Amino acid sequence: MLETPDFEIPRSSKRMMSKIFRTGTLATCLTLMLIASGVQAGDKLHVIPHVAPAQQTAEYWISRSQKPDALLLSAAEIDAQNQRLRAQDPSMHELRRLPAQMPGAEVRAMVEKRSSRPKRSLYDSQGQRISDSMIDGWLADLALETLPAQVQPRFALVIARADLRTFPTATRVFSRVGDTDIDRFQESALFPGSAVAILHESRDRQWSFVVSARYAAWMRSDLLATGDAATVLAYAERSPWLVVTGARAETVYTPEAPQLSRLSLDMGTRIPLLADWPREEPVNGQLPAAAHVVQLPSRDSEGRLQLRPALLPHSADVSRHYLPLNQRTLLEQSFKFLGERYGWGHSYEARDCSGFVSEVYAGFGLEMPRNTGDQGKSPAFNIIPFTAEMNRDARREVLKTLQVGDLVYIPGHVMMVIGHDKGLTYVIHDTPGVRYADVVGSWPVNGVAVTPLEPLGSDDDALYIDKIYSVVKMRP
Repeated sequence: MLETPDFEIPRSSKRMMSKIFRTGTLATCLTLMLIASGVQAGDKLHVIPHVAPAQQTAEYWISRSQKPDALLLSAAEIDAQNQRLRAQDPSMHELRRLPAQMPGAEVRAMVEKRSSRPKRSLYDSQGQRISDSMIDGWLADLALETLPAQVQPRFALVIARADLRTFPTATRVFSRVGDTDIDRFQESALFPGSAVAILHESRDRQWSFVVSARYAAWMRSDLLATGDAATVLAYAERSPWLVVTGARAETVYTPEAPQLSRLSLDMGTRIPLLADWPREEPVNGQLPAAAHVVQLPSRDSEGRLQLRPALLPHSADVSRHYLPLNQRTLLEQSFKFLGERYGWGHSYEARDCSGFVSEVYAGFGLEMPRNTGDQGKSPAFNIIPFTAEMNRDARREVLKTLQVGDLVYIPGHVMMVIGHDKGLTYVIHDTPGVRYADVVGSWPVNGVAVTPLEPLGSDDDALYIDKIYSVVKMRP
């Protein structure tokens, strides 16, 4: 991951909260400040300031929208937007355009860019410093000396949710002792059915360096099913199809086909629908009387691709078409993640701030780069830049004009606007935690939450509003 969260829990919340509760004077001051800021003295500290229970519902914000059902982008406009993104954004990869052979030096440069020697001390989950010899071992596992002069990309489909890693290792590493939520080797994740090009393998061949539509990194080889390019790349375009519109959906338990059993599918995942499957014919021992018959990738004993039927229950939150992009549906979709644990780089079977907004918009068929730094500066998006010369008043005036679904970017973080209330701009975002300029303390939210934007501050005592560098508007 290129991003660094603006809020980091151990250094801020634990130190400050322990200081507050050590002295009665500070506790009294805290109570007075909470009252002054509109937070009642009886409220518990873990309740997020300025957020009432009603404001944590999509219905509240839908009721405040003047045109909740007005279409923001049509299907044709979304398709045109996706084409612009693929053509103009350097962080995106069109696998169809990969040459039949790539220079080995080019592949080596890609691997070295992702898997460079760390420039700072790192620690394992037990608090032990990662030694130079361990890092040397991971660098050796890159096996760069085995790259041929010309590399022939191989194509594959991902068969289960797969972590993308900085190095070919599952070892989790951290910037500070005790801060074990942010694994610095966790880049992102790929979902079942994602197409990739395999460019290289680790020394033990247990890891593959892959290029997907939005990212290039290492992933476990046993989660890949290789096939010819035509079959792999056509999978996402098969019709008819379903798109997951819930936070996640899960295939039924299937002892006859373990690879397809209780397979988790995240919001925005698109899978082929076998609509003509005979209703009287069982799928892996179960009649499809109350389930969709879908087609999912699996691998045989030699790692080759097999497309097999699986069942997704009718109770699953899915759709036979992308959702209409309007404010009502944006709010309904984003609030389906409310309370989910924060997962740096899609860890913890969850997602981070940029993954959250990406998955929400994926349900509408709209594609986004993976990381905030690419999203907030993409040449393909409709961007309102915030320059260093803009003072706070000018920034506040722009915030007043923002609408549901607009994305606000500060370094390392993104927030989705959900509306305005009592002079504040409210956002929903996936965050490790929040601090307020008008309330003493910090809140280790560590998940998807609703907060106002204007009072938010960071560990360096700067306000978020002063850090905003762009707003992306997903509309013409």
